[in-house]
Amino acid sequence: MADTNAGDEAQIRALVATWMAATKAGDVAAVMDLMTDDVVFLVPGRPPMRKADFEAGLRAQAGGSAPSFDGRSDIQEVQVAGDWAFLWSRLEVVATPPGGAPRMRREGHTLTVLRRVGGRWKLARDANLLGPPQAA
Repeated sequence: MADTNAGDEAQIRALVATWMAATKAGDVAAVMDLMTDDVVFLVPGRPPMRKADFEAGLRAQAGGSAPSFDGRSDIQEVQVAGDWAFLWSRLEVVATPPGGAPRMRREGHTLTVLRRVGGRWKLARDANLLGPPQAA
C-alpha cells in the first residue's frame, strides 16, 4: 500500500518553498494565495495578526524604499491527519535595506498548521519564535 501522506508532505514542502521564493520576489499575490481566508499569525509581543493585516504589511514591504527579504526554512517535521497538517521548522530571515548591508537577521522555530482547501494545502495558523541570532 502506498504512503498517501508522502504526496501531501511533498505538496506542503513545495508550499513552503513557494512562500519563501514569493516573499523574496515581493510577489504579494502569490503569498496571499498560499493562506486560508481565516489565517492567524502569532508573533511574540504582538496581538494576533489576520490576513488583511498581513497583506497590508506585505504590500508596504513591496514598495521600492522598503527592505528586501531573504530567508531559509529548514523543515524539521511534517505530520498529516486528513485535511489538517502541521509542520515545525527552523527559520532564518534577513532584511536588507535598499543598497545596504543586511540590517536585521532573525532566526528561530515556527509551528505552522495547514488545512486542505479545494484540494490545495494552505497555511491556516502560524506561530513563530524568531529572535536575534543565538551564539553558537
